[in-house]
Amino acid sequence: MPPKDQARGNGAVLVGRQAQTECLAAVVRDLADGRGVVLEVAGEPGIGKTTVLGLLAERAAEAGALVVRAHATRGATRPGQIITEILEAVAGRDPSTEREPDAELRSVLGRWAARRGGVLVLDNVHLCDEDSARRIAQLVRTPPPGPFVLALGHRPRQSGPVLREALEHGVETGSVVRIALSSLDVRAISDVLGPEGRCTDVHSPPAVPRPAPDHAYSEWRTPEAPVVDGTYVEQLHAASGGNPRMLRILLAARWDPDEWPLSAGPDRDGMLRAAVPVVTELDALTADAAHSVQAAAVLGESFLPGDVAAVSGLGPERTLAAFTELVDADVIQPLPWGGGYTFRHPVLGHVALAHASPAPRVEAHRRAMDLLTARRAPALLRARQAEHLVGAGRAEDRQVLVDGAAEAMAKSPATAARWLRLALDHLPAGARISAPRALLVLDQCQALSAVGRLQEARSLVHELLRHRADLSEDLLLRTYAVCGELERLLGRHQEAEAVVRAALGLVPRPLPVPLPPSAVELITAYGRVQLFRGAYGEARDVVREAVDAVGTVDPAVPYLRALAALGDTQLGLFPEAVAEVTECARIVDALPDTEAVTLPDVLAMLGCAELFQERFLDAYRHLERGLQATTGATRRLIRINQLVALCHLDQVTGRLETLCRRAEEARLLARTSGVDEAAGLAMLLRATGLLWTRPRRDTDRLLELAGEGYSLAVRKRGWRAAVAVGLRAQAQFVGGDPEGCLRTLVEGGGPRLELLLRAWQPSLLALAGVAALRCGDIDGARDWVGTGETVAAQLGLPLQQHHVRRARAELHAAEGEHALAAELFFEVAESFRRAGLPLEHAWTLVTGVPSVHAAHGTQQALEWLDTAGKAARACGAQRILEEAARIRSQLTASCTTAGAPVATVQEGSVRAAVALLTEREREIAELAAGGKRTKEIAEELFVSSRTVEAHLGRIYRKLDIPSRAALPRALGAVVHRPPVRPVPSD
Repeated sequence: MPPKDQARGNGAVLVGRQAQTECLAAVVRDLADGRGVVLEVAGEPGIGKTTVLGLLAERAAEAGALVVRAHATRGATRPGQIITEILEAVAGRDPSTEREPDAELRSVLGRWAARRGGVLVLDNVHLCDEDSARRIAQLVRTPPPGPFVLALGHRPRQSGPVLREALEHGVETGSVVRIALSSLDVRAISDVLGPEGRCTDVHSPPAVPRPAPDHAYSEWRTPEAPVVDGTYVEQLHAASGGNPRMLRILLAARWDPDEWPLSAGPDRDGMLRAAVPVVTELDALTADAAHSVQAAAVLGESFLPGDVAAVSGLGPERTLAAFTELVDADVIQPLPWGGGYTFRHPVLGHVALAHASPAPRVEAHRRAMDLLTARRAPALLRARQAEHLVGAGRAEDRQVLVDGAAEAMAKSPATAARWLRLALDHLPAGARISAPRALLVLDQCQALSAVGRLQEARSLVHELLRHRADLSEDLLLRTYAVCGELERLLGRHQEAEAVVRAALGLVPRPLPVPLPPSAVELITAYGRVQLFRGAYGEARDVVREAVDAVGTVDPAVPYLRALAALGDTQLGLFPEAVAEVTECARIVDALPDTEAVTLPDVLAMLGCAELFQERFLDAYRHLERGLQATTGATRRLIRINQLVALCHLDQVTGRLETLCRRAEEARLLARTSGVDEAAGLAMLLRATGLLWTRPRRDTDRLLELAGEGYSLAVRKRGWRAAVAVGLRAQAQFVGGDPEGCLRTLVEGGGPRLELLLRAWQPSLLALAGVAALRCGDIDGARDWVGTGETVAAQLGLPLQQHHVRRARAELHAAEGEHALAAELFFEVAESFRRAGLPLEHAWTLVTGVPSVHAAHGTQQALEWLDTAGKAARACGAQRILEEAARIRSQLTASCTTAGAPVATVQEGSVRAAVALLTEREREIAELAAGGKRTKEIAEELFVSSRTVEAHLGRIYRKLDIPSRAALPRALGAVVHRPPVRPVPSD
């Protein structure tokens, strides 16, 4: 027998196998020093035993040792066959060794390894015949002395007792080193997939750029591998069980989490190519065992011997005998209850089914269908059989697919879409669109929409509308509703509004009581279209009327109430909105999880309304509950909205690391779904989070990311564009660009920011006021803050009021009223702290330090910085820590040794004014104070002279100085002035 091919990959490190790789390195080092060992590599099928053994052989050969590899096979033709093959391989490697099959194995191997060191690698030893197993066990107990390594790979469940006892004794005495391979963890699978979500070489660290791989697992690179989002890796880990071989098979099949476990993926040929070792294992079975495996695969993940006997036609006795063989071969395993069995891994069943011959397979599906029908099994189970039988043209099979799709719709819409497509394809052809066909098309559009296949769904519904004369009024309303919703999801807001508004003319007014389901669907679609357009006021009356018309027990009540709650919140009608949210939450919270997870869009709208109403704990609760129903591609578009809303919550509550993670997942989902506006929002949110957590040197790059996201988010008018305006303005302000911040707010939100979300207008008006203040426009700042106070009073939202009060405190500071400013800063900071907003708490304190220093002295200012630092560290706000450190250095620089005085209150005012300068303004001010001319400053900073002059103008206004000549004195008062005695604190 030729030795096994050696794995390749010089110096490679197996992903997820760091400890095992280090163990192999130690074995090779000891071998070079003349010491041998018995190495046991144990694990389940496909776990990577052959790869580990291959890496050992590779490294030993590189070190100059002799290496022989062999593997046992099922059904050896003669006793001791693998021993004979080992001796033949040894004789072939070293001509000085005589070929003596009857010689003592230990002596032959000892002579072979004595000169250069030798490594004997035996794989699959659990398949050895009894004679070979006995002689290998003897070798384990008394290996040759000197530089000889015996490496054994086996499946412990299938190894004979003699070999297992020898290995166990060796482990106990220390003569055997055991590597027990466990499943890859989630992180290892993420590394295998690589940063772009494509399967990479598991032998090398994924973070290091490398050339095309030239070793095992390079075939894992699949061009159609899906993009990884936040849950995909975890789902793939659960489906594969962390088994590398099963992982490779699933990826080759183009695994879809929405169709698992009913399907391994659409690429049957790719799956079989990757599953060659599994197919070889199945082909080695006897005929009865092979038939039983195919019948079991037809039945599904778990099965009873009696059912397999009925489906295979083998009868009970032959089936039980086949099961004994399959258990011994570790193909199936008994369940701990009910007398059932399951495949050792679910992927094995899918491979067996794909490998089966077509004719026997169809017959097995027919028998399984008859068996399940007689038992009145759920349609979901019967549909798995019907999809292989529907081609025969039986109406019963077609109806089973439709019923199965209805059961699968909530948790597996991709499977529902496939079954509905099959049912449609096998409907009798006709010139007119029948009601059953129209209903199937609409249901398929719903399923396709849930998995993000919007263009496909849009084509179907537009084709249905082409035959609208054949549709009843009820079906026509449903078709228009589905069409409008799809146009909205695709970002075609004008088309969506036109379609749904036209259909509303078919609904009688006042609305009939009870309201027909088709009318409810149309009105809900109309409300959502106007909501996303930012024009919910146009739909409010009809939505409110629909809420009253459906009563209290209609299934549509949660949808309509959540829509009404979010719409009224968007309009700023908070008394009505708060009552609606409370009632909607009462309804949803009373639902069991099995029902609540079927309403992710309701939970998303409710959570968003609670976010705007500052009910953050309730918003988290409902959004995260809805997130459970939108894993993978299931309801991908709803998941995007949920993630974006959760990112806003994370930003407000200072969960910055979670914010960045969720934002990246939302971006990936949105880009792969073609929803650029949502992708832009996610990029903006991530940029904002990173601006807080990353050091200042990353500012320019992060502002570029925010700008890119903004350009995507504002491509179409609507609520996303309005949200994007505020996010970009915040990013610009935090990034030290108050002029850009103010420009973004006015250009995107209107002269008085009236185009922005009503619930967030006060904080954005406050932001505009502070930005104007930073630009030196104190009159404009007063105007912005005054307007913000008016709007905040109208809305009555506490946190919005706190934002405006903080802006008022900054105005007091700019006007020199530092005692008043410090008091207000403290009150606002405490309000943010009590509300559980550490980021705002810390930022407020840092912003107020110049005023508290001017009013109350250095000691209290330092205490504020200490408190702000604790809050900032808790949420990872590096930017706040850097700003606090900068201000602290300015404060300490103005002090002498202990007991020396600090600057006067008047000089404190100067320091407070300097602290208001942006980082760029401080840089330009220092260069100008040092005597550099405008052109020289521009050249040094790579900006235009005009930009430098504009900055200088703002600097003069903030420092209240007439010209450049006063800059040295103004800055010197802060940094270089000799210290004087401090003024006692008030």
